[in-house]
Amino acid sequence: MRDDPKLLILNVADNVAIVRTRLKAGDLVAVSGVPVTVSAEIPLGHKLARGPIAAGEKIIKLGAPIGYATEAIALGAHVHTHNIASDYIPTYTLPEDSL
Repeated sequence: MRDDPKLLILNVADNVAIVRTRLKAGDLVAVSGVPVTVSAEIPLGHKLARGPIAAGEKIIKLGAPIGYATEAIALGAHVHTHNIASDYIPTYTLPEDSL
């Protein structure tokens, strides 16, 4: 099954793909051959779920766990600090209005 060239899969065990170009809400990408409509913008270099990820499930990147899902994450959804917690470092976020 093919993945869209806009996505970078670093290891076959990864449950996330790296976005190689900014994706906008409404964009269509193939994830393991399945067409997926992106529901929200995903910035360059961020992660996209390659399949459904349950709350508490490990996020696998480069074949290694990097953290766990803090909520259920749908196929094709943006995977970042808003829905994962790192296994290695604290996660800090800034309120949107302070950016």
